[in-house]
Amino acid sequence: MTDRAIPAETSADLWAAIDDLWTWLDADQPVGGQEGLLLRLLKLSEEVGEVSEAVIGATGQNPRKGVTHTWEDVQGELCDVVITALVALRTLTPDTREVFSRHLSRVRERSLGSPS
Repeated sequence: MTDRAIPAETSADLWAAIDDLWTWLDADQPVGGQEGLLLRLLKLSEEVGEVSEAVIGATGQNPRKGVTHTWEDVQGELCDVVITALVALRTLTPDTREVFSRHLSRVRERSLGSPS
């Protein structure tokens, strides 16, 4: 398995975009406080449901509808899940990048072992 590091400028762009999206959402949040936080977390379930819908549509598993989506649609929906999850994480902590990086390192080590 090759180690595919994300270029630093791409990584910085990712975290800047997540901060921008979080700022935009927070500025016009109709429900705040604990309820707003819970609603933001529930948004993740909505996005995961859209992945399921796209997979069903790409495989034509609904006989009434047939093929309604492409695998590119599935890719886009998966990206929406990732973005929504990162914005939700940013809602919980301003240290989003560090929290995510630490967790990813633990998962990687647990799954693949210590880096050589």
